Amino acid sequence: MSTSARLRDRRVHLERGATASKAVRTSLVSLAGLIGGPVTNQAGEEVGRVVDVVARLYGEESYPPVTGLILRIGRRRTFLASDAIGRVHAGHVRLRTARIDMRDFARRPGEVLLARDVLDHQLVDVDGVQVTRAADLYLAPLVDKVVLVGVDVSLPTLLRRLGPRRWQARPTPERVLDWQAVAPFAEQATEGPPEVRLRASRTALHRLRPADLADILEDLGRSERQQLLGWLEPEHAADALEEMEPAELENLLREAQPDHAARLIDEMEPDEAADALRDLTGEEREALLARMPTGEAAELRRLLTHREGTAGGAMTILLVTARRDETVAEVRGRLAQQAEHRTEIDAVAVVDEQDRLLCDVGLFDLAVAEDTAPIADLVSWPAQFGPPVTVHADTPLAEAADQLVAARASSLLVVDDTDRPIGRILADDLLDAMLPERGRLHFRRFLQ
Repeated sequence: MSTSARLRDRRVHLERGATASKAVRTSLVSLAGLIGGPVTNQAGEEVGRVVDVVARLYGEESYPPVTGLILRIGRRRTFLASDAIGRVHAGHVRLRTARIDMRDFARRPGEVLLARDVLDHQLVDVDGVQVTRAADLYLAPLVDKVVLVGVDVSLPTLLRRLGPRRWQARPTPERVLDWQAVAPFAEQATEGPPEVRLRASRTALHRLRPADLADILEDLGRSERQQLLGWLEPEHAADALEEMEPAELENLLREAQPDHAARLIDEMEPDEAADALRDLTGEEREALLARMPTGEAAELRRLLTHREGTAGGAMTILLVTARRDETVAEVRGRLAQQAEHRTEIDAVAVVDEQDRLLCDVGLFDLAVAEDTAPIADLVSWPAQFGPPVTVHADTPLAEAADQLVAARASSLLVVDDTDRPIGRILADDLLDAMLPERGRLHFRRFLQ
């Protein structure tokens, strides 16, 4: 299902997962209604009250199993293991046996307290591509255990929790998100082993596009988005950072640990990284550059020498060049090595023996040419229309935009005084630089 289709209909359809089962939906138990509810023995006598529900949130299971309850018995708070639970009803719990083993609670790896750690905390709805909050959580019996199957994020549920207790225990399954579509964020829910947390979260988040991840990062609180960044591979996180609003990216880099922020900057495309560094203070910028590999830091320092508002300030230094005597197959092989930078490359600069620009060959021309054809054959046709349109690093962006429109191209080469290419300015980067007040075009936010 495409993101645009999801945006047209913000209601949650129960088309997959445990919550799609009619049997499960009819047996849902509201966590909000369960907290404070009575715990009774086989004879129906009350032995305590539910304080919280413990679940193994970061395990192998698709639906986190309940591992026990925290009860209040008189003035004492104690832990009841799940094997003593007979049945969980709406608003109360019945024990399996009259003899129960009461013990102090000690959190084990991957366990969370659902009411304290998840209820009313921020969540990422992966299917809806948005950050929301858990108004209620739903438990249900599944096979031989009680599991967490869904989360309610609706406003009416928040109002229900403010009403009489008989309303609080009443679930509203037509508004429930299946737990498999949710990635939780909670400070107290991070005490499990890192490899367990990553396995549970990446399965839900790796499907999101960089622009969607950028929206989520912008909506999350400070600690939650740093946690999300820690869950992502650096290159995946860097792709998302390139789509963020400049002010939000600036805040994120300041919040992150310097070593992590430097790694993210290093993974970004050079022009995007330079833009991000320009928004920091000189001291902050040098602190990050000092933590980067020497070569990459030198490239960024060179880019930062160009002023904002010029072609040099908006260009990328990632170039693929070729010589006339090379074959098309050889150049294609070099392009394949730059596959991870595909959004930054739309043409190949053909240069002579002194590295002076001869022609800019588009990727389409390379795609339709014979493998054995020399690059010289591709140069002869555009050469009849004159030299390629270029700009210099100090060319104002407005002038560069006029040149781009006149050339009807998707990018322009930036050359030095000897006509050697030093960078490329792309149409989308030119648009971002000239319209900073509009920022990135976040379509989801526009619809909201």
